[in-house]
Amino acid sequence: MQTHIDPSFQSDPDMPEAESILRACVHCGFCTATCPTYQVLGDELESPRGRIYLIREFLSGHPATLKSLEHLDRCLGCRACETTCPSGVRYGRLLEIGRSRMEQKISRPVADRAKRLLLRKTVPHPARLRPLLKLAGTVGPWIPPALRKKIPPAVSGPSLVPRRERAVEGGAQKQQVLVLAGCVQSVSTPATVTALETLLGTLGIRAVLPETAGCCGALSLHLGAGEEAREFMRHNIDAWWPHVEAGAGAILVPASGCGLMVREYAEHLRHDPAYAQKAATISGLAQDPGRYLLEQGLASRLEKLTGLRIAFHAPCTLQHGLKVSGAVETLLESAGHTLTHVPDSHLCCGSAGAYSLLQPELSHILRQNRIGCLTSGTPEVIATANIGCQLHLQAASPVPVRHWLELLLQETAENRESLS
Repeated sequence: MQTHIDPSFQSDPDMPEAESILRACVHCGFCTATCPTYQVLGDELESPRGRIYLIREFLSGHPATLKSLEHLDRCLGCRACETTCPSGVRYGRLLEIGRSRMEQKISRPVADRAKRLLLRKTVPHPARLRPLLKLAGTVGPWIPPALRKKIPPAVSGPSLVPRRERAVEGGAQKQQVLVLAGCVQSVSTPATVTALETLLGTLGIRAVLPETAGCCGALSLHLGAGEEAREFMRHNIDAWWPHVEAGAGAILVPASGCGLMVREYAEHLRHDPAYAQKAATISGLAQDPGRYLLEQGLASRLEKLTGLRIAFHAPCTLQHGLKVSGAVETLLESAGHTLTHVPDSHLCCGSAGAYSLLQPELSHILRQNRIGCLTSGTPEVIATANIGCQLHLQAASPVPVRHWLELLLQETAENRESLS
């Protein structure tokens, strides 16, 4: 695609990258076949090709409107188009660059700005999120049903972030890895991290969760607060760095959305002279728990049981972002579970971070489509690898939705001796 960057953007350090991505696009349109929003709306400007055109025009100096920004906002960022693209166009990165620059030129409506600010100041902070969820639970009967279904459950009790450097019982510990508990996940489903810690322990691997590690930064980045996102990244790097220097072998993140964000720290901090090299090291250590546990030999140590019929929902961040497929499925089948066939398994469920709150109509349609596919094989439970997908699907699913780590641990808990 031919493009010309307007002189007003020439000093922007991300423009060479944006121009390179734009030039890689041959405008073939293969991406429209796998774009969830294009499939629902049938509008070229609601497809990756159309949005690339809008970004190209804007960076070339043509004025953008609030409607232009709206088209970009409706993108889920699922990256299914990247999996499909024969030219390897890094659409997700171009979207981040284009949308952030467009937001600097266009003022959003006051209500939209307020909603985004509220999300940024609450969701990434467990100490703020927890009391709000408890309050929502108390006044739940008076909250409109459509909104009530979007509120994740709050877990009572003390801080759910495990103690610093807690080791889980298991065999002789041969190595240690870092684990990120996350923000929403640590409040809503802390058993997920506990399951990962326990499974690592059965392999003799020590899970370390520094108390000062927090939000990965993804929510702020997706809501246009780039510098705020980079502060979260720097904060986590500082929390992890002493353990990295001490020889931590990997960084495991049970939420695939957060895992993708950590994998891309190097990209977002490459212009920061104080953190660029550290960020590159951190990104290199970030691994998906499913692939890591499989590579460590967990599958061969699982005793086959009479398991469940499970429909696995592979989050977009897992299959299109991290490019990981088959690992979770192999582990679940190794534990004796039966995986049902899921049609259109490449499509997004409509969660996409804050998307379900900011684009509720589209999100609802995508969720109903996804649930229809997931339940078509009459599963007993739906498994997934991302907290956002889990909570979003559970709000409307006729069958339980669980993280695959919890299901795996549930089936092996009574057979712990055979795993050790």
